[in-house]
Amino acid sequence: MSMQSGSRFRDLHRPGKPFVLANAWDAGSARMLEALGAEAIGTSSAAHAFTLGRPDMGHVTRDEALAHASDLVAAVKVPVSGDFENGFGDDPDTCAMTVKLAFEAGLAGISIEDTALPSATPYERALAVERIRAACAAARALPGDFVLVARADGVMNGQYDIDEALARLAGYEAAGADCVYVPLPGTLEDQARICAATELPVNALAAGPFTRHSWGQFAAAGVARISLGSALARATHRLIVDAGSAMFEQGDFSLLSKSISGDVVDGLVSRQGDSALFSKK
Repeated sequence: MSMQSGSRFRDLHRPGKPFVLANAWDAGSARMLEALGAEAIGTSSAAHAFTLGRPDMGHVTRDEALAHASDLVAAVKVPVSGDFENGFGDDPDTCAMTVKLAFEAGLAGISIEDTALPSATPYERALAVERIRAACAAARALPGDFVLVARADGVMNGQYDIDEALARLAGYEAAGADCVYVPLPGTLEDQARICAATELPVNALAAGPFTRHSWGQFAAAGVARISLGSALARATHRLIVDAGSAMFEQGDFSLLSKSISGDVVDGLVSRQGDSALFSKK
């Protein structure tokens, strides 16, 4: 990562004109997304866990996440941000060390959530804020720019309501966070409320019911960044499940016809993607 990667990444965060943070799960998917137009790549803790044959939420170590992130950084030319779960530890000092190690791995930023993984239990608000404060202090001490995203996951996890999420975001903003994130807050109106409640750029998640909303609707709500989380990986796994079930239960291989030309994939992963490739069968 160049020293300018963090600054390039920060400049992408424009409320009302969101960029898509394309979450990849290996070097190949990262290169394909970059060739298709992604301005930045994100890791996905869930998608990465799936590649290791593990479930989501707290089943990947920090060393594994760092090595995986380094692979994605090396694969693309655009900035890469890390989905680093709860910072890989409960205490603020661990979060601070995770920031330092993430920067050394070449990442332009990371997100840290407020969940005591592997459970869905949120940290008490005061501790959640202190964890972000420590992470932000570590980020500001780095020799290059680094975007620290503070997440309030309790709404998505059914642990607290949007008012509590907004109180946490206010604490994160005061603690020095660069961007805030409440995954799947309920409705697009709730998303707009979140954007209106902070001076910071806001990340929105295009997953679940929020896939019904367009880029323009996210923009109108004031969103600065749209991430995919594990949604693209899960869409890929949907095809594996559907095609695999048809093959093994019915002897039906027809869903494999949905595959694309190897020429298309070769062009994308080799950074020679061209719209003409998509006309090839």
